[in-house]
Parts: sequence; C-alpha cells; structure tokens
Amino acid sequence: MLNPYLFYQDTCEAAFNFYAKVLGGKIDAMMRVSDAPADVPGAPGREKTIMHARLSLPDGSVLMGSDAPPEHVQKPQGFSISVTVTDPAEGERKFNALSDGGTVTMPFSKTFWAKGFGMCVDKFGIPWMVNCPAEGM
Repeated sequence: MLNPYLFYQDTCEAAFNFYAKVLGGKIDAMMRVSDAPADVPGAPGREKTIMHARLSLPDGSVLMGSDAPPEHVQKPQGFSISVTVTDPAEGERKFNALSDGGTVTMPFSKTFWAKGFGMCVDKFGIPWMVNCPAEGM
C-alpha cells in the first residue's frame, strides 16, 4: 500500500480539515508537538504545530502529513496527488474546491483519455490531478 505523506509550513491542520471536507474523508489523527511525551524533545515555540496527521478516505486511501520545521520546508515538486472519480460533475466539483485559492495548471475538461481531467496546486502548495477516466481506461 502506498500512502502519500505531505509536509507543510505550519498549515497542516488547516490543509487536512480542508481535504476532509473536499474529499469526504475522516481525520483519524491530528497529533500536535505538545501531545508528545515529556521525554521526547520538541521544538520550542512549535508546540501547536502538527507532528502527525492521518486522513482516511471513503475508498480506503490514506493521506498523512505534518508541519515540517522551517529549515526542512521545501516547495513540493516532481509529483501530484491524483484523485480518481467516476462522475465528471463530482470530479469538477472536487477540482474546483481543490483549486480555490490556488493555481490552475490545466483546467478541468474532457480529454481524449478522460471524461474530465484537471491539474492544480492548492492554496497550501500541494499539486493535485483530478481524473474522471473514460470507459475502459
């Protein structure tokens, strides 16, 4: 099983609440740095940041993430989180929600391989592809 693990710059909690709403998932874990046992070193001033988050989606997929210390934050590149849906209207709804406040890199539309496909970077800096494959794809 492959599960993406995403790193944020102190926006993990907001991102996962957003994804739960948009994708219809359930947050299983939202552990803050302050939730760690006393003998686990934490970064002073980062007690409210997210050490680990886990979101379960209706199809069994899992998305995980955390807030990275500032010196470890890097712009996401070289990947996209891909969401596959069967209904083009639902695909367009999810695409529009994910791209709201972000950047559309390919508008959601019919293609030769899909009933609907679009690419965007969400307001948290994470790249997404929303795909509604054509029959037989």
